[in-house]
Amino acid sequence: MTLPFAESYKIKMVEPIYKSSRAEREKWLAEANYNVFQLKAEQVYIDLITDSGTGAMSHTQWAAMMTGDESYAGASSFYRMKNAIEKITGFQYVIPTHQGRAAENVLFSVLVNEGDHVPGNSHFDTTKGHIESRHAFAIDCTVDEARDTQLELPFKGNVDVAKLEKELSEFAAKIPFVIVTITNNTAGGQPVSMQNLREVSALAKKYGKPLILDSARFAENAYFIKTREQGYQDKTIKEICREIFSYADCMTMSAKKDAIVNMGGFIATNRQDWYDAAKVKAIVYEGYITYGGMNGRDMDALATGLDENTEFASLETRIKQVEHLAQKLDEYGIHYQRPAGGHAIYIDAPQVLTNVPKEEFPAQTLTVELYLEAGVRACEIGYLLADRDPVTRENRFGGLDLMRLAIPRRTYTNNHLDVVAAALKNVFDRRHTITRGVRIEWEAEVMRHFTVKLSRMKG
Repeated sequence: MTLPFAESYKIKMVEPIYKSSRAEREKWLAEANYNVFQLKAEQVYIDLITDSGTGAMSHTQWAAMMTGDESYAGASSFYRMKNAIEKITGFQYVIPTHQGRAAENVLFSVLVNEGDHVPGNSHFDTTKGHIESRHAFAIDCTVDEARDTQLELPFKGNVDVAKLEKELSEFAAKIPFVIVTITNNTAGGQPVSMQNLREVSALAKKYGKPLILDSARFAENAYFIKTREQGYQDKTIKEICREIFSYADCMTMSAKKDAIVNMGGFIATNRQDWYDAAKVKAIVYEGYITYGGMNGRDMDALATGLDENTEFASLETRIKQVEHLAQKLDEYGIHYQRPAGGHAIYIDAPQVLTNVPKEEFPAQTLTVELYLEAGVRACEIGYLLADRDPVTRENRFGGLDLMRLAIPRRTYTNNHLDVVAAALKNVFDRRHTITRGVRIEWEAEVMRHFTVKLSRMKG
C-alpha cells in the first residue's frame, strides 16, 4: 500500500497552551474591544493570527545562534547572512532590518514621493501603508480571477499585464517602480507564475521602471512554480529562486516567514545607487548597516533558515499541512480562496455570514465568532485591513473580505487544525443566527486593523 504523507521533522520541545471557557473568552474579547490583536497571548488556545515570526526554528538554527557575533560593526554574523542571501538571490548588496516593514520604510523613504503611483499585485497592509502614508497611491493590478474565491487556477496571485501597461502608459512619470508580492497575501496567499514574473519584468523594462519583489514567502512561491508550472518540475527550489530574482532589481523581505526566524528582515539589490541611498536611511531608522536592528545570533539563524527552507522537503511538509485544513473545510462545505495557498487558508466571510452586511465587516465578525467558539485567533484580511480611501475617506468595500487562518511553520499538529476546522463548522452551522456584525468606535488613520476599537452590533 502507498504510505501516507508524514512530516519531514520530529518534535524535540513542547509548550503548554491553555483551554479557556466561553465565559472567559467573552470577557477577554470585550476588554479587547473585539480586536483580536489586543488579546493577550495566554488568552488564545490556537493562534493563527499570523505565520510571521511564530514558526519553530530547527536544531541547526538554534545551534547557529550560539555562533552569533554581536560586534556593533563588521560582525561575522552579518557576512554569513549576506553570503546566504547572495547565494540564493544573486543580490550582492544587503541591508539588514529588524523586520519586513522596516525594510519597506527604509527603501520607500528613498524611492516614494508624494503623488507617486506604485502599481503591483494587491499590496499587503504594511506595503500599502508605507505608500499611502507618503501621500502616494498603491495601484492594484492583480488579475480579476483572484476575486472569484471558488475559481481553481494555479496562479491567482499574478499581475494583470494589461492593467499594468495601462498604468505605466498613463502615469509613467509618477511611477518610481513596480512591486510584485510573492506569494500574493491579500489575494489569499496565491502564487505568481514564473511566466508572469518574466512578462512583468519585460514590461517594466520597456517603460524604464525597476521591479521590486516583496519576498516574504518567495520560497513557497517557488514550490508552487515547481509543482504547477510546466518546465520546472525537475528544477530545484534554489534554482527556481535564482531565476525568480533574476527578473528583479531589488527585494524586500520579512525573514520572519520563509527564513523561519522570530525577528529579522532585509533589503537586497544589485543597484549600488539604491544601496548607497538606502543605507543612509537605514542608519537613521534601524542601526548600523551590518546589523540593522538585528542581533548577530538572529542573523546566523536567518542565514541557516534561508538555506534549509529553500529545500523541497521542508516546503512540502509546510504546504501539505495547509492542504490538510483545506480538505477538512471541503468536507464541511465552507468556502475559502481556492486553491489552498502556501501559508494560510482564507475563508470567504460573506459566503459564510450571508446575513451580515458589508458595512458591519463580515470577516471581522467571523474572526470574533471563531475566537468565542474555541479560542482560535484568526486575522481579518478584508474591509478593515483595506483602510479608508485616502482621498474620499470612505471605507473600501471593493475587494475580498477574508478571514485568514495563517499556520505557523512546524508549530501545530494536524490535530490542532482539526479543532480549528470543527470550530469553524460549528460557527458555519449557526450562521443564519448571526445577523449583525461590528462597528468602528475608534480607528487610526493608517493600518487601522491593528489598533481599531470595535463594538458588537445588537439586533
